[in-house]
Amino acid sequence: MTDTTAPRPRRKAFSVRTMPGFSSIAIVCFLALYAPIVVIVVYSFNSGNSIALWEGLSLKWYATAWQNDAVQEATIRSVIIAAFASVISTVVATMAALGTTHGGDFRGRTVIYLLINQPLMVPEIVTAVALLIFFSMIRIATGYSGLAYLIAAHAAFCVPFAYLPIRARLEGMDTMLELAAADLYATPWRAFRRVTLPLMAPGIVAGAMLAFVISLDDVIITEFVKAAGQDTLPTYMLGQLRRAITPEVNAISTILLAITVILLTLFFILTRKRSPKA
Repeated sequence: MTDTTAPRPRRKAFSVRTMPGFSSIAIVCFLALYAPIVVIVVYSFNSGNSIALWEGLSLKWYATAWQNDAVQEATIRSVIIAAFASVISTVVATMAALGTTHGGDFRGRTVIYLLINQPLMVPEIVTAVALLIFFSMIRIATGYSGLAYLIAAHAAFCVPFAYLPIRARLEGMDTMLELAAADLYATPWRAFRRVTLPLMAPGIVAGAMLAFVISLDDVIITEFVKAAGQDTLPTYMLGQLRRAITPEVNAISTILLAITVILLTLFFILTRKRSPKA
């Protein structure tokens, strides 16, 4: 008679990392993703005019880009648009996160999540065409063709990127702290200003940085919405690629890459610990 009380051996948990060939496929994927970026960075220090032939180490193209008036104008314009767009999108995303996370459960909450995150799911070119048509109607009606259209377009596109870290921060917050402030006779605004907002601050800063990076790097929406003479740095680089290509483009790309990596590293640090300390 067999002993049925003996404990059965536990099944090993499935892990994709133990599958044959996983490491090799991962290495190939990483090489395909990052090898072109490494090439751009290396050839940005090329002393020659060729983007494919190494002729020596030099910072010549960084100096050329620094002294290029068109690059300076496009950079300043990109920073202005990204700064305004990140502030607007972060404010909207903060209010949306408070309404959907701290407003209690209500009918239509899932639909609101879907609407806020729609720009992440819809192809960017569809959003760009829709914004082009919408802003063209306003241009015809008002005659205005300034940077406000680009700022509004970037802000609309960046809202879900700012919303996600803010919402994640709010979901990890201890609501008992707000209740304790209310028990101590704090008004709703005072409780928000002294308790909720400081606890939300890392998520808000992370959302603003992510929105800034997305706006700074955007090409498709900018290319559709911008008017003549409103090139940002990415669209300026795209225009240069249609003409004679020099390592100056590599130098600009490397600088953009460095800015993006720094901001995304700060974003990771701020969002690594989602649960605020009591």
